[in-house]
Amino acid sequence: MIISESANLHRLVIHKTGNKGKEEGIKFSKSPVQLNETIRDLLIRYFLSPFKQQEYFNFYHDADLSLNEVFHFSAAIFDDPGSFYLNSVNLANHLYECSSHPKVKPGELYISYFQNLELDGQALDAIGIFKSESKETFLKVYPDGDNFTIEHEDGININKLDKGCLIFNSERENGFVVASVDNLSKGSDALYWMDDFLKVRQRNDQFFQTSQTLTLCRNFVTEKLPETF
Repeated sequence: MIISESANLHRLVIHKTGNKGKEEGIKFSKSPVQLNETIRDLLIRYFLSPFKQQEYFNFYHDADLSLNEVFHFSAAIFDDPGSFYLNSVNLANHLYECSSHPKVKPGELYISYFQNLELDGQALDAIGIFKSESKETFLKVYPDGDNFTIEHEDGININKLDKGCLIFNSERENGFVVASVDNLSKGSDALYWMDDFLKVRQRNDQFFQTSQTLTLCRNFVTEKLPETF
């Protein structure tokens, strides 16, 4: 279980990535964002509240784990926090290279560094990678003399994270512990986040083993029992 009450959003940089297949390009920030306390608290809520699942993953690579790009760049940040900005650019470039599916939307990419983010009772450092692809329209109402004025503005709903992942500085030898959400993409276009960009597979833990057992039982009931009776 992920508990965020004591988490500190230590660093944040924002880039913007487009669809490579449509040649939309990529835009880099020149430096990390300076946050006040109010914005920091809102971002922690926006980034972390969707992570309620008990399913975790590990990075992998068919040849060598160190060749997994997100694993490699994340390990470099954990080893040398001073390389945070440089490796945020590397992560953004890697995401852009994976964004060729025609349904991949452009959006802001948030690379963050958390301290004291709790995973199963252990306070850990973690890297967060989040992408906002959808905008919503908000109304702004404010006094204007003896009347009120209404204006509209497009922005991000902090209650609806589009997609993101948390990479915990734990179990490095197995590919770190990774949590991921994708609330926007469906079908084949969703694969670019999990399979192409992150390249993760389910962690071999109690949740995974229970799921495997339930799947075997379900398959037996649906396939074998009808043959018996």
